[in-house]
Amino acid sequence: MSLIDLSGNLLEAAFIAYLIATLLIGGSIKSSKPDGAEKRANKWGYLAIIVTIIGFLAHLGYFITRWIYSGHAPVSNMFEFSTAFGMFLVGAFILMYFMYRVTALGLVALPIALLIIGWAAMFPREVTPLVPSLQSHWLTIHVITAALGQSILAISAVAGLLYLLKAVDPKKKGKERFWLEAVLYFLVVIVGFIAVTSGFKAAGYEAEYSYINKDDQELTIIYNLPPFFGMNESQAITEGAMVPLIEMPAFIHAAKLTTVVWSLLVGTVLYLLIRLITRKRIIEMLNPLATKVNLQLFDEIGYRSVLIGFPVFSLGALVFAMIWAEQAWGRFWGWDPKEVWALITWLFYAAFLHLRLSRGWEGRKSAWLALIGFGIIIFNLVVVNLVIAGLHSYA
Repeated sequence: MSLIDLSGNLLEAAFIAYLIATLLIGGSIKSSKPDGAEKRANKWGYLAIIVTIIGFLAHLGYFITRWIYSGHAPVSNMFEFSTAFGMFLVGAFILMYFMYRVTALGLVALPIALLIIGWAAMFPREVTPLVPSLQSHWLTIHVITAALGQSILAISAVAGLLYLLKAVDPKKKGKERFWLEAVLYFLVVIVGFIAVTSGFKAAGYEAEYSYINKDDQELTIIYNLPPFFGMNESQAITEGAMVPLIEMPAFIHAAKLTTVVWSLLVGTVLYLLIRLITRKRIIEMLNPLATKVNLQLFDEIGYRSVLIGFPVFSLGALVFAMIWAEQAWGRFWGWDPKEVWALITWLFYAAFLHLRLSRGWEGRKSAWLALIGFGIIIFNLVVVNLVIAGLHSYA
């Protein structure tokens, strides 16, 4: 077995371990009732943590073996970055568990990690040589530190979601119920992305087009989904290929925008099927799993996650990024879409801490801010990376 095969097997083992651990955590919560079942629930919870740690070690093994095989930190493309982000998220959950001994965090953290790994699996996973602009030790320092900071910040959203699942009455109409259901809907959309890309990949769909990029160069691109949007001045190369419905300007990556729209469509269909079959909102389905949540404790976990994650993210996404930008492009700041969104993320969490410390925004307000912050991180991962062309488009 080659090193790259071993790496892939370790990632699959981590995925399976996280899935089993999620089920164990769910079982520990559901079985927590009188007549001695509390002890059994705790055993399930401890077993879940052990399985999670085993999965994390396998995930770390994937990361290290791929690093050795490729000769550089495996964070240079969407597959590698997303799998690393999922690993750091699980690591952050394990850290918070040993700080607070709360297994319920894994009920959200592990499924999100599974979705991120599933998302990553849809991108090309081949090991390719680094483009010249990435051949720097700052790739390791900047990207890993930024991803680690984001993963710790994400734990605040995990705690916030569990807080709101208990605090918000699923049967009472109101803005909070609507927006919480919207958050859960977008998680289903990620499942939709995995489903649609897997389906067309299994069917072997490919269509090649030529187009003109923003530098007036003629290039080619392969669509793996039927195109809603065409690249700038696109022409079909594959015989019988579908004509895109709308042609996009050069600064929009139309092929990736097509993927986003397909994901929204399929995710919406999945969401409606869930509602039709269960005759319940997703918030109503998940509310019983949050009955054991200690609101004060989870509020503290969310706040502590931001306190830890914010300085790490500041170093990775701003300080280290600007140092590398100066070395690579001769300037510290250039208003590239990725740079702008990193600044927006930093400003948001700075505002989060300001409102928490000076205005006393605790409890529900803090939980909602944490969810909004995670939405900003996911927007950066999905839309900024996949749709808006910029200097970071190689990722």
